[in-house]
Amino acid sequence: MRFSWTGLILAPLPVPTLFSVAMLSLMESNNRALLFLILMVSSCIISYGTTIFLFLPSLYLLSLWRPMTGLKVCLLGLVLGMLVFVPLTLMEWKGSGPDSGPPTESFLRFFLRWAADPLTAIYPLAGLMTSGLYWWLATWRRGRPSPQ
Repeated sequence: MRFSWTGLILAPLPVPTLFSVAMLSLMESNNRALLFLILMVSSCIISYGTTIFLFLPSLYLLSLWRPMTGLKVCLLGLVLGMLVFVPLTLMEWKGSGPDSGPPTESFLRFFLRWAADPLTAIYPLAGLMTSGLYWWLATWRRGRPSPQ
């Protein structure tokens, strides 16, 4: 699979934008622009970090082993989206104690309770959407006839 700067820059952007707008519509706030900015920056850190440090290296290694198709790339994004949930939950667990101190319950118990939240589905869906968009942006120019 060929690397695409367009895919790298644009593919991780829609999911944080949609997430920030959705969360902003659910919250009451006087300073909506600041809240949007905080949500957008933190979401982009997760999205771009996952794309650069997990998705692209995994895609490169898998493309050396097998020819990549749109389905395989989307499945890779779905699996990586599920895997990203684990370290983020670990970070939440570390600050889950009283006054954001050390945790009072085991990680497994916290993980199972945290995974039961319906909002958890956003992680695999975000991975699926980002990888599918990356695939589309990386391959859309190939469909055009090349100038001679």
